[in-house]
Amino acid sequence: MMFGYARVSTQEQNLEAQIDLLKKSGCEKIYTDVASGVRSNRKGLNELIKYMRQG
Repeated sequence: MMFGYARVSTQEQNLEAQIDLLKKSGCEKIYTDVASGVRSNRKGLNELIKYMRQG
C-alpha cells in the first residue's frame, strides 16, 4: 500500500491538485495539513509517521 502527504501553507490554498496527483500515483491513504512550513506540529504528518511505525 502506498501512502501520501499533501500540505499547503494557508487556508486560501487548495490541496486538491496535490491529492489528485497522489491518487494518480497510486496512493491509497493520504494525510494532509494546512500549516506553515516553519510549524513543527503538523497533525497529518505526525499521523502518517505514527501509522508507518505501527507495522
